[in-house]
Amino acid sequence: MYINKNITSGKKEEYQTKWYIIDAKDKILGRLSSKIVYILKGKSNIGYLPYNESYINIIVINAKYIKITGNKRKQKTYIKHSGKPGGLKIQKFAEIQQRMPNIIIEHAVKGMLPKNSLGRKLFKKLKVYPYNQHPHESQQPLPLHI
Repeated sequence: MYINKNITSGKKEEYQTKWYIIDAKDKILGRLSSKIVYILKGKSNIGYLPYNESYINIIVINAKYIKITGNKRKQKTYIKHSGKPGGLKIQKFAEIQQRMPNIIIEHAVKGMLPKNSLGRKLFKKLKVYPYNQHPHESQQPLPLHI
């Protein structure tokens, strides 16, 4: 019995960068972010390999209008520390949604990506904007309905 162990992957010239735009208005945070990670990793492509970087960029608009289930609007906290004594900063979901709503989606997606150099490269391909405007019109992003 002969098993072919050669893996053929396409050349870099064969891949073209694709841009997708997702409207986050009235979408649930966890479900949206898991689908974003699925697309960012390239699992929707035929030639998916777990160690290859995908050529997909995702733009998320209307991040200010994202929803979460249950009582999390009041109870969910985001914790960060400056590294100095007394530098602990705790913020509620509602506070962050008013000030910087893009951080909410970025934090959720970053937690679902792999914790290595590939995850850092993939995270750079995510662009999140709080409202409907974005500076990537020249890339002609395709709408993605999730």
